[in-house]
Amino acid sequence: MLNSQSALDLMFQALADASRRSMVERLCRGPASVSELAAPLAMSLPAVVQHLQVLEASGLVRSEKVGRVRTCAIQPAALRAAETWIHERRLFWEHRLDQLGAFLAEQGDEDKGRTP
Repeated sequence: MLNSQSALDLMFQALADASRRSMVERLCRGPASVSELAAPLAMSLPAVVQHLQVLEASGLVRSEKVGRVRTCAIQPAALRAAETWIHERRLFWEHRLDQLGAFLAEQGDEDKGRTP
């Protein structure tokens, strides 16, 4: 559990930055070179590489160098881990809100049965 929690922490930390989210969104459409990822961003190539290192450390992205070109690709399994975590939280809160709704409905029914 600790290991998966650490991985999840790294993933959410990586996704906390808008530039990295932009890179992830682009990579969801398919692999891209570092230059392609850097093109729409207002930052230097070394800064883009640093952001990619954070994404790689989180497990969201992997890269491969062929010749002089480094190509990056998304790791869907890492995104599924975040999706699973969020889904579990959503189910928990939906259940709690359903319980609250049932309680409030019950209280409303009791109030209707009382005569002032």
